[in-house]
Amino acid sequence: MTTETATERLDRVSAAAYRIRHHALNMGEVQGQGYVGQALGAADMLAVVYADQLRFRAEDPHWEARDRFLLSTGHYAIGHYAALAEAGIVPVDELETYGSDDSRLPMSGMSTYTPGMEISGGSLGHGLTIAVGMALGLRYQGSESRVFNFLSDGELDEGSTWEAAMGAHHHQLGNLTAMVDINALQADGKTDTVLRTEPITEKWEAAGWYTQRVDGNDVAALLAAFDNAAAQADTSGRPSVILCDTKVGRGVPLLEDREKAHFMRIEEHEWQTCREQLTAGYEGKAAR
Repeated sequence: MTTETATERLDRVSAAAYRIRHHALNMGEVQGQGYVGQALGAADMLAVVYADQLRFRAEDPHWEARDRFLLSTGHYAIGHYAALAEAGIVPVDELETYGSDDSRLPMSGMSTYTPGMEISGGSLGHGLTIAVGMALGLRYQGSESRVFNFLSDGELDEGSTWEAAMGAHHHQLGNLTAMVDINALQADGKTDTVLRTEPITEKWEAAGWYTQRVDGNDVAALLAAFDNAAAQADTSGRPSVILCDTKVGRGVPLLEDREKAHFMRIEEHEWQTCREQLTAGYEGKAAR
């Protein structure tokens, strides 16, 4: 059995992140608009989870021993579908049905429709509460499965998120890892003008979680953070949170600079430019 080197691991996951972004752009073009910026910004986080951390069987999404990934931010579904396609759970060809009538890939994620989607997210602030209950239930069952919860910095405005955080610490849910996408943007504007949530790190630490804050668009930093989270869970039993600073539209300069980036309208002639910029940036990094 060949052992993967750190460089090979980094290259493999970085390539997955590139493909997730490419899939997201292709899906966005189907509707001409959507939460493409969030998918691009979260692609590195999703790639690390699906290409490196999550235990699953692509041919059997309901495999009992699987790890669970819960997408709390239902509007990020476009990025999640791209990750599911990269993982082989959803056929790549099916991505072109995104948001269409009778599609298994609605614009906001629905667990009843989409293979591999554990919950119907979108009522923001509830994902972590579900994750806590799921992690506790799995532990009672004697399962070794882990629970990963993806939530946004905007969800830190919700009291239910902090109630869940306290509950996870109380029950010492070492099988739970939360990742927070800190892109500093909400539907109503910049996060710090809607409701200031900083200092975020200190708040999670005060809630009893093993807390790390990293560049959420740095695959190497993310891999190290997830490794640290797994190691401490084995020794302390505490839940982990990885706070990920990201940029909406990451990898596509045309979209990174958009003033209104929460929900983007992208003109027909711009999609190919977006793909070309994405590919040029990825190939430029790979060549270094």
